[in-house]
Amino acid sequence: MAGDGSASRSRATSRTAVLWYASASMDTREDLVRQQAAFTAASDAWMLRGGGIDIITEGPLHAEEMILNIGPQHPSTHGVLRVVLELDGEKIIRAEPVIGYMHRAAEKLVEYRDTRQVLVLMNRHDWLSAFNNELGWVIACERLIGVEVPERAQWIRTMMAEWNRLLNHLMFCGSYPLELGAMTPVFYAFREREMIQDLMETATGARMHHSYARVGGLKDDLPRGFLKRAGETLTWVRKKLVDFDNLVMGNEIIAARTKGIGVLAPEVATSYGCSGPVLQASGVAMDARKDAPYEKYGEVEFDVPVGQNGDCYDRLWVLVRRMWESCKIIEQCLDKLPPGQYINPKLPKKIKPSEGEIYVRTENPLGLMGYYLVGDGGEFPYRMKMRTASFSNVSMIPALLPGALVPDLIAVLGSVFFVVGDVDR
Repeated sequence: MAGDGSASRSRATSRTAVLWYASASMDTREDLVRQQAAFTAASDAWMLRGGGIDIITEGPLHAEEMILNIGPQHPSTHGVLRVVLELDGEKIIRAEPVIGYMHRAAEKLVEYRDTRQVLVLMNRHDWLSAFNNELGWVIACERLIGVEVPERAQWIRTMMAEWNRLLNHLMFCGSYPLELGAMTPVFYAFREREMIQDLMETATGARMHHSYARVGGLKDDLPRGFLKRAGETLTWVRKKLVDFDNLVMGNEIIAARTKGIGVLAPEVATSYGCSGPVLQASGVAMDARKDAPYEKYGEVEFDVPVGQNGDCYDRLWVLVRRMWESCKIIEQCLDKLPPGQYINPKLPKKIKPSEGEIYVRTENPLGLMGYYLVGDGGEFPYRMKMRTASFSNVSMIPALLPGALVPDLIAVLGSVFFVVGDVDR
């Protein structure tokens, strides 16, 4: 009986709780409906105007900085470059490039090779500028030894250097829009690259690492029919550069992603030793072909394009303008090419660097390329130091990236135009 009484009291208590809960629900149902309707209307308003819920805090929000690694296996770093970022939200606070992943001690290896064997090393550190690399090396050797180069060889060298400049710039003009999400331009660029590579292969025997320059001249003379084919290729490239201008430089999406992004002041660019398109886009018209002409650059007419804002768009714009100027130089080389020897016939059988030192600077596609060569009269060079354009251009990344947003990181990095092999050597 006692158990039945406890059960009855439990059932009564439960009924009381249910009745109280139902009563409370009926009392607040209208308030709940009103609140729900207001909440739905507010959320609809947030969705319509693209906003979010306003969060009010008693004090300022504090976020912990995040460390983010870009690379060394990132497709937009043009090789194994690593950039360590310190982020505050999506804003870059600090950026530090970490280099050395492709270091091959090329400068030290030069001390154990003769001038001809060194060519193999020179045209590989910047694999997109092979002929320009080897040209600077042979000029340094010629000036140290005192070798004269025939007129015809100098004109051919100048022309080949500009064809190589076109190859380099077409690569970056195709890959940079690809990094921004545009796939079509890279196919346009590679079509013209294939034509130029085929043309250079007929003379040099190689598509990338030409080893065509020699101390005192060139490995071979131009093959029969080269000048006619070069003229046809030049006409085609000029016509397609117009299409590229319309497709990329006139594209509103490219403009929105690059204009006003990654602005590099001219004083910052010069203080870091930047050169080439990176420096010229900041308004500084420094070009070794104009400042200290070598080969036949003093006898051709061309302009040095400069930007006005120093942003990503200007760097790409300068790259395209430089291609137009290269076409002008190539046309003048074809018109002024004289007959004659392609290599000095009075060269010694074995070429050894003379005792002394020499510094030579040339305008590579990516910027200023310098060779400091020391000879002691032995079979091999005593010392050799390279000043590469990519190394100095990458060194200013810590000054360029802070303040930028993570979505703009790829646009900024891609516009610096560097080759990691040229950085690490």
